[in-house]
Amino acid sequence: MDRLGYVILYVSDLDASVAFYRDILGLPHKFTDAGFAEFATKGTRFALYERRRAEWLTAHPVTPGPAAEIVLLVDDVDVEAARLTTLRIPILSPPADRPWGHRTLHLADPDGFVVELAQEIPRRRVRST
Repeated sequence: MDRLGYVILYVSDLDASVAFYRDILGLPHKFTDAGFAEFATKGTRFALYERRRAEWLTAHPVTPGPAAEIVLLVDDVDVEAARLTTLRIPILSPPADRPWGHRTLHLADPDGFVVELAQEIPRRRVRST
């Protein structure tokens, strides 16, 4: 097993979350059907599912929270920070260069999941093997 097919977040308000990822972050919305929304991302698929419906899949109550992070790659983190500020979207951490080769900023989606916008930059630290 070496392929990641989907990342699906269980959300409390599907419409609000679709609007956030589509209208604020600019992910291309593919479709919404039966409490499930998918975006037209390259590689791994990204989707949202209504939390209240998730119990049908798991046979248990689903109580996720903001203990996850999604990383979206962007061309320019500083441009995104300015755009988000104009939209009055709270930024959890402003743009910063990271030693692993990303310039990042962090914000929260409507359910509190952390969203990192990352721009690839030269790596400042070599990984140990």
